[in-house]
Amino acid sequence: MNRPPGRGGRLSTLVGIVLLAVMLFPVYWMVNASLQPAGNTLRGEWFPFHPDLGGYAAALRDQGPNLLTSLVVALGSALLSLTLAAPAAHALARFRLRGTRVLLLGVLATQAVPGIVVANALFGAYNDLGLLNSRLGLVLADSTAGVPFSIVVLHAFMRGIPEEIIEAARVDGAGRLRVFRSVVLPLSRNALITAGVFAFLFAWSDFLFALTLTTTDTVRPVTLGVYQYLGAHTDHWNAVMATGVLASLPAAVLLVLAQRHVTGTATGAAVK
Repeated sequence: MNRPPGRGGRLSTLVGIVLLAVMLFPVYWMVNASLQPAGNTLRGEWFPFHPDLGGYAAALRDQGPNLLTSLVVALGSALLSLTLAAPAAHALARFRLRGTRVLLLGVLATQAVPGIVVANALFGAYNDLGLLNSRLGLVLADSTAGVPFSIVVLHAFMRGIPEEIIEAARVDGAGRLRVFRSVVLPLSRNALITAGVFAFLFAWSDFLFALTLTTTDTVRPVTLGVYQYLGAHTDHWNAVMATGVLASLPAAVLLVLAQRHVTGTATGAAVK
């Protein structure tokens, strides 16, 4: 028999609702301000009874190419991160290699390196290789954060795949490459989606590499576009806020669609 929640349960629920409202208020105000007429949004209405879509029209006109650049770079970085991290994680999880723990520790240590150090080092190399102001350069730079994280996530999951499944496939005549492609990867679907989502988010929200490795307007992610847009359009806050809403949508939609897989990865890792 389910007992009704006591006073403590109701109080916890109320506190949770209040905290959620506080955290979501900036999002509400961003959406609300994006639907206001051009001008000072501080004098805007608390609810847009007469929404004005002029801000979105201006944002798409000015920031549309930057949004496309960010989407291409984020998708490319996520794909490259998974392509490199999946076989590396499988090798570390399945093959008994000396120094595996030290190697994993080194992978984790790369996450602690300040981004500005990596960006400064890449600037000189990119200048020599002609990768400045290129989408490929940003994909490679953003992958420096996505690959280590993906290796850690995938290694933790692949290590828990039962050895009996791998051996059964080997007995049936499958080679190591086929086992990896036909057995390990399908079983690791949730972990792959989780790692891919975070690699996408790392690249989508990147500002430091975009600021350091792009010196012209030919290739400019939306994070840098919003930064420059903010200084030039302080009298058009509806367009600025509309840009923020458009920049938030891909990440929000991706998280909603992948929530079940991310939760499945966390639950599986906890069980193992």
